Amino acid sequence: MGNLPGLDYFRVSPLASSSTGNVTYIETPQHKVLVDAGLSGKKVELLMESIGRTLKEVDSLFVTHEHSDHIRGVGVLARRYPQMNIYTNAQTWQAMLPKIGKVPAAQRQLFPMGTTLSLGDLDVTSFGVSHDAIAPQFYEFHHSGESFVIVTDTGYVSERVEGVIKDATCYLFEANHDTEMLREGMYPWPLKQRIMSDLGHLSNVDGAHALMDVVGNDTKHIFLGHLSQENNMKSLAHMTVAETMAAHDLGVDHDFYLHDTDPLVAVPLLTL
Repeated sequence: MGNLPGLDYFRVSPLASSSTGNVTYIETPQHKVLVDAGLSGKKVELLMESIGRTLKEVDSLFVTHEHSDHIRGVGVLARRYPQMNIYTNAQTWQAMLPKIGKVPAAQRQLFPMGTTLSLGDLDVTSFGVSHDAIAPQFYEFHHSGESFVIVTDTGYVSERVEGVIKDATCYLFEANHDTEMLREGMYPWPLKQRIMSDLGHLSNVDGAHALMDVVGNDTKHIFLGHLSQENNMKSLAHMTVAETMAAHDLGVDHDFYLHDTDPLVAVPLLTL
C-alpha cells in the first residue's frame, strides 16, 4: 500500500490470538512488523491478506518466547521473506532454533531483555514476564507519542512490569481462562496447576485486576487476548473484565474500549 506524503499513522491488528496460535501486526509509515508467528506460514500470509497487507512489506518479527503457539511459523517466514529481521534475546534464540530450522545468520538479531531498540519512527522496549519459558519477554511499541503494549503468557504482572507499561494507548492483554471452567475441565491436574501458577497464565479476573493497575488517562483501547479454547469463552472473558473494571469506577466503553480477539479471524486494523 502506498503511503501519502506527510501522512502519519500507528496501526495495529491482532491477526490471531489464542492458546493455539498468536501473531500481531503493527505498522507505521517507516515500519511493518509482526510480533510472534504461532501459526503456519500459509495461515499468517492469509491473515495478512485479510487486512489488505502483505508479508513482503514486513521488515521485522519480534519473538516473545519459544512455545509453539508463538513460533510455529517463524522459520518458514524467515526463509521465505529474507528482508525480515527476527528479534529476540539470546536464550530464546538458543531454545527456539532447534524447533524452527535454519534461519540465515543475517536475519538473526539479538534483542536483550529490558532494553529499547530504535527503528526509525518506531521504538520498541522489551520486558521480562513470569512464564515457564527460558527467558520470556514481551514488548511495548512507541510511535509519535502513542504506545501499544502486548502482555500475554504470564502468571502475574509484577510492579516492575507495571512501571514499564503504565498508561499505554492500547493493550493486548491476557485473559486466558475462567478459573472455574479450568478447575472443572478435562485437563489433568498437573496442567491445571501449571496454568494457574505464577509461571502460567492470567485468568479473566487476574487480567482485569492487572489492567486496573496500569490503564491511565491515555489508554483508549484494550484487546483481550490469548483466550484458552477449552477453558474460556469470548463473551465470558469480555463480561468478566468489563464488569470487574466498571465495579472499580473505570470507564469501560467510555474512556476506553474493550475489544475481543479471535484464533482464526484478524481484527481489522485499528489506528491509535
